[in-house]
Amino acid sequence: MSQPAIKLYGFPLSGHSHRVELMLSLLGLPSEFILVDLKQGAQKAPDFIAHLNRFGQVPVIDDNGTVLADSNAILVYLANQYGNGQWLPSDPVGQARVQRWLSAAAGQLHAGPAAARLAVVFGAEVDTVAAISRSHALLKLVDEQLSQSRFLVGEQPSIADVAFYTYVAHAPEGNVSLADYPQVRAWLARIEALPGFVGMPRSAVGLQAK
Repeated sequence: MSQPAIKLYGFPLSGHSHRVELMLSLLGLPSEFILVDLKQGAQKAPDFIAHLNRFGQVPVIDDNGTVLADSNAILVYLANQYGNGQWLPSDPVGQARVQRWLSAAAGQLHAGPAAARLAVVFGAEVDTVAAISRSHALLKLVDEQLSQSRFLVGEQPSIADVAFYTYVAHAPEGNVSLADYPQVRAWLARIEALPGFVGMPRSAVGLQAK
């Protein structure tokens, strides 16, 4: 019996949505992308809030009746349900190390590269000077980590890498240059070389506006 398609409610330019789209593709799972138009506020519609995500955010998945929201939570679910131990370690130390990066993805990554991009791509009101400064502080730390290991948590990719990839890869759209971070750029190339990789559409804005 074939795996029914997992419904992914998202927006093509949302980095949070792309995390899940990328994970589904890396796992080789059939999926159906259902557009939630953030620019029209569709994620705040009463029906969406009532049935999909009370926080009014994307992404949301519906896996044959199991409805889950929050990109990092979905990554954990997909890795546990379908990853055969490859994307999330089974030992407590390995899990804790992954969780550290998931927390950073929800914290420093969100407040840095994601916020800087949000200001340019979506026109959000953001302190861009502070966001860009936070971005470079984070990228310096990530570059140092990647000088010690091929991926964020060791020598094999994990959901930590999936959680970080999109907003780092698209940081130049928010006027955050990756030029000074050779380890980060090499890591991005390693992610992009993984079987099943799919990218997020690039926006010709910020440092990408050429």
